[in-house]
Amino acid sequence: MTSSPQPPEPHGQAHSHAHSHGPAAPVSQHLRKVIAAVLIPFATAVLVGLAVLWPGGAPGHERTGVGFDRQTEQGKVVSLERVDCEDVNAAQVPPTGDTSTPEGREAVNSQQGQCARATVEVTTGKDKGRTFIEIVQPDAPRQLKEGQGVVVAYAPDAPRDLQYSVTDVDRGFPMALLAGIFALVVVLVGRMRGLMALISLAASFALLTLFILPAILQGSNPLVVAVVGSSAIMLIALYMCHGVTARTSVAVLGTLISLLLIGLLGSLFIGWASLSGNTDDNTGLIHGLYPEIDMSGLLLAGVIIGSLGVLDDVTVTQTSAVWELHQADPDMGPAALYRSALRIGRDHIASVVNTLVLAYAGAALPLLLLFSIAQSSVGTVANSELVAEEIVRMLVGSIGLVASVPVTTALAALVVSADRPGPAGPGQADGTPVRTGRGRRRKA
Repeated sequence: MTSSPQPPEPHGQAHSHAHSHGPAAPVSQHLRKVIAAVLIPFATAVLVGLAVLWPGGAPGHERTGVGFDRQTEQGKVVSLERVDCEDVNAAQVPPTGDTSTPEGREAVNSQQGQCARATVEVTTGKDKGRTFIEIVQPDAPRQLKEGQGVVVAYAPDAPRDLQYSVTDVDRGFPMALLAGIFALVVVLVGRMRGLMALISLAASFALLTLFILPAILQGSNPLVVAVVGSSAIMLIALYMCHGVTARTSVAVLGTLISLLLIGLLGSLFIGWASLSGNTDDNTGLIHGLYPEIDMSGLLLAGVIIGSLGVLDDVTVTQTSAVWELHQADPDMGPAALYRSALRIGRDHIASVVNTLVLAYAGAALPLLLLFSIAQSSVGTVANSELVAEEIVRMLVGSIGLVASVPVTTALAALVVSADRPGPAGPGQADGTPVRTGRGRRRKA
């Protein structure tokens, strides 16, 4: 008595939540043509957009010396000594001696403590070797140490003794070391895919710094620039990390549809809520230097670009889930595939949406703490433009993220079910080759 043939198991068993599980099953020539008919015009439009909007570098301007718009050099603390704050006039006590205000109390405390007088040497630029004195108060959040590398700001219009000042410490080595550890871990665990992910990450940063940011500074519409730049990043990242396959192409289409939805919702609610995008010192400085930039458009561009990374994760996962389910049961129809993969997607939605909310809340924690100190109501906090921007950013991105699951799942189910790879070859009814090696032996 012979047993009925069993469908081959892809690599032992089917996994549902993963981005890739070995080579994708081959697809028919007709299906490849259909996908190419959609993606080739899209990729061509992205290339044309890059060519038309390419800025050729950020426009120059005269430095204001405010915030990040300062000329900086590298420096080093060569010596450090303790002195009485009163001797170096570290703080000015109010003439009335009033210590009822935070400023007055801080000034009194500063004069009564021990300050640090640091001698700092400029190590780069035209004044290399020049030294200056920096007084650090005892309650300053950043204390200096002898031999420590620092970043110094240069103010050419100030008196000579006041031209240089310490603005930050030099974090170059620990940041570079952390980046190296990250790259090593990614390559050791991800191997070739990890290496390709790092290359695509470098390409994404190159597009961001060489195209998106300079194009916005030159006055191009931030929304158009963000759409073109995000599309280019998406194509490079997905195809480089996951291969030029039908499975990846479906993920690209799902991501594109979700990005369009995010752009439409973001545009609607940013305008409806009257969000200007100019809410802090940094955005105010940008608007002052480049008044022609549409700040609300810049806010919308940030929403789109910020949503792209999470969208990639969700769409690739859903597409892979559908493909794996189809390989496990080739007789499963599109409706059954959709329902099964959507159950996987619901778990993904629950975890990723929670991640997004906590990420935004963590980034805005100091701001939320200020509102808590002021004992403001939840309605007052949510109505302030600074918080409303983050709420709109979070909710619009989350809506696009949630919508990407059924959209991508439906696309993948339709595509993989419509695929007919041709006449059956030996071993499988769908025409895909039989796996050999350590796979399960076929029964007679």
